[in-house]
Amino acid sequence: MISVENLQVEFGARPLFSDVSYVVNDKDRIALVGKNGAGKSTMLKIIAGLQQPSGGTVAVPRDTTIGYLPQVMVLSDGRTVMEEAEQAFEHISEMQQRLDVLNAELAERTDYESEAYMALVERFTYENERFQLLGGLNYRAEMERTLTGLGFTRADFDRPTSEFSGGWRMRIELAKLLLRKPDVLLLDEPTNHLDIESIQWLETFLATRANAVILVSHDRAFINNVTNRTLEISCGRVYDYKVKYDEYVKLRAERREQQLRAYENQQKEIADIKDFVERFRYKATKAVQVQSRLKQLEKIVPIEVDEVDNSSLHLKFPPALRSGDYPLICENVGKAYGHHVVFRQVDLTIKRGEKVAFVGKNGEGKSTLVKCIMNEIPYEGTLKVGHNVQIGYFAQNQAQLLDGELTVFDTIDRVARGDVRLKIRDILGAFMFGGEASEKKVKVLSGGERSRLAMIKLLLEPVNFLILDEPTNHLDMRSKDVLKEAIREFDGTVVVVSHDREFLDGLVSKVYEFGGGRVKEHLGGIYDFLRHKQIESLDELQTGRTGMASAPRAAEAERPVSQNRLTYEQQKERNRRLKKLEKAVEACESRIDELEAAVRILEERLSTPDGASDTGLYERHGMLKKQLDEAVEEWEARSEELEATRQNEIS
Repeated sequence: MISVENLQVEFGARPLFSDVSYVVNDKDRIALVGKNGAGKSTMLKIIAGLQQPSGGTVAVPRDTTIGYLPQVMVLSDGRTVMEEAEQAFEHISEMQQRLDVLNAELAERTDYESEAYMALVERFTYENERFQLLGGLNYRAEMERTLTGLGFTRADFDRPTSEFSGGWRMRIELAKLLLRKPDVLLLDEPTNHLDIESIQWLETFLATRANAVILVSHDRAFINNVTNRTLEISCGRVYDYKVKYDEYVKLRAERREQQLRAYENQQKEIADIKDFVERFRYKATKAVQVQSRLKQLEKIVPIEVDEVDNSSLHLKFPPALRSGDYPLICENVGKAYGHHVVFRQVDLTIKRGEKVAFVGKNGEGKSTLVKCIMNEIPYEGTLKVGHNVQIGYFAQNQAQLLDGELTVFDTIDRVARGDVRLKIRDILGAFMFGGEASEKKVKVLSGGERSRLAMIKLLLEPVNFLILDEPTNHLDMRSKDVLKEAIREFDGTVVVVSHDREFLDGLVSKVYEFGGGRVKEHLGGIYDFLRHKQIESLDELQTGRTGMASAPRAAEAERPVSQNRLTYEQQKERNRRLKKLEKAVEACESRIDELEAAVRILEERLSTPDGASDTGLYERHGMLKKQLDEAVEEWEARSEELEATRQNEIS
């Protein structure tokens, strides 16, 4: 579909990448990966035709359409959400107008037997069939499905786009792009402004309804669920892996080991040649050999090793005062703007050391409750912040509070204490401020860069209660790993507002779901919560009642969090039992994998002439198969017990 040949891009004297060639085929789902600054966004712009390369060609067939979603774009005002989405169907609107003109002409004319009239009928028939094939009769339904999937309600359709935040307006642009159904979709960080449910909808859309897709994303779960191919930009070249991201990571590690071995061998060869030259440079009898070695040295092409930083960087929050047992208690908390109720009757208790997630569609009140906790806005009810609580708060507007006249390095140097001062440049590098970037003044940084800097600053402050509102939006995968490890090791209390499932996985033990003016508590991790939501959706489909669950679940949905609250000891015991069962299931799965591998090895040996005549192998095979069957039965029993325990907690 698209052919990239010998592509080269240079900024100044240093090439960004060179001699890059690959082909994008129909139905390819490609993840474009590489460290920040490697040229991912530049590659998308070149394919989209918005930037010219220094050399090489990008061949796009004449009838191939390309849709491009950049990270930042200029958004227009003056239309409603539905009118803006309709811009994706301008060609259909033009066809509708042509059909109306043709229809009016047919109604006026009476020369039914003339050739001109028959030609007009044929033209109308052709245009009408084409109109129907392009979805002219049902495009409004398609618009509604897409907008709803991206989080808009029907009440939003007639609202002016100017009433929406930048994130929601980006969703409108994404909707327009998807509705145009281009042959190739180029998406640069499409999940930055989406909540979990919208991301899952987009995953399904791209996996089942899109043609070819090339996307840049730091959401590991998203690219794993969407892509089937990975293009990595590294050392100015592109490496093509015909696998999804997780498998690519393993293959990449193997490739780098091979590169390192080849590099070490080459360095030894170079050292040996130089040593020979130095030893015999001034011996006349060795002059020919010395010249031969020097020519050999000139012909050696240096082996490059991927620019991977394998150094382990561990950040630890500085020690802070121990807080009270209950850093946060909400009782009957509510917030409304006029007649619009954001949430009501919120009852929740967060204990010291708990790490919880706030999830839900955008606009359901997650950030609003955080602002209530920070006492930034008034609210109804009682909200108590516990004894000795020191809050570290990260929100997008935190970046605006940085001193614009300081450099990046000085901003962190002023808050760093103790041994961490020796690692400031390592920390800055982990958050994409390596090299000269650390000397930039804050006032020249982009919004995303300022957010990353504010995050580093927070990591170095002594706090015992962290509140993080969408902390991963501007972080690459390595930065997210550093942040996640620091939070996991943090012995204080944490509230994370996030749509990043991979980031939340293994980090939080409780999920608070915001929606419909209520806040519901779900014990367990983020994937436990998502599995539970999928079960609810199936029940809703079976009852055939849109937007409602079966009666028991509806009652459960209306039950405030306070009725689900358990004593500390009860929760502790339940969590202990859950973890024990989860470990038992994992142990069974590992045992099954080992036995299956052993069975496969034996079966391969049995398929050879020598193995087929070895009776001992048959006995060993039978014994392993029996052990495998027993392991599967054990796994089924443990899994059923685990699922039953989870369902009891939910109910």
